[in-house]
Amino acid sequence: MVITNPPFSLFREFIDWVNPTEKSLSIIGNVNSITYKNVFPLIAANKLWLGESIHSGDREFQVPDTYPLKSSGWRIDDSGKRFIRVKGVRWFTNINHGRRHQPLALMSMEDNIKYSKHKEVRGHEYMHYDNYDAIEVPYTDAIPNAYTGTMGVPITFLDKYNPDQFEIVKFRKGDDDKDLRVNGKSPYFRILIRQK
Repeated sequence: MVITNPPFSLFREFIDWVNPTEKSLSIIGNVNSITYKNVFPLIAANKLWLGESIHSGDREFQVPDTYPLKSSGWRIDDSGKRFIRVKGVRWFTNINHGRRHQPLALMSMEDNIKYSKHKEVRGHEYMHYDNYDAIEVPYTDAIPNAYTGTMGVPITFLDKYNPDQFEIVKFRKGDDDKDLRVNGKSPYFRILIRQK
């Protein structure tokens, strides 16, 4: 079993080296690591998923005395120990945990349009992609509960991903093998999913 915090800059190489298909692991990485060509296929195949304890925001890490304090958030405690705050941190694991199988509570499409806390959803119809037969869902909590088609969701959906409730269809690309587009614009990386 491997439990560690590899250097984020070497995450791709570390994933290849540690080989999640052969050993149990729980490692810290940046949420954008989901988008790596050698990471997303492991997630889509349910060989790797996001862990339980870190879901959003940033995390504090102690750094050596020689480490430059150039991050957006940092502090030095009363004993002189230095800490930086790192945004977008997640656990990547292949160790099963109960939260991974908890169904995501969802509203209907109509209720999302009427009551969503997000101004991009409330009062608006769901947009369709220009180059793929799917709807754009800009927030995980705006996934409509009875929609049977394909939906594009943010990569942070994986914080709540339940493989018993959803299947991953593909990542990011439309039928033309270009990034998904809505009205000619590409939203930040999307995962295409469908309810089971």
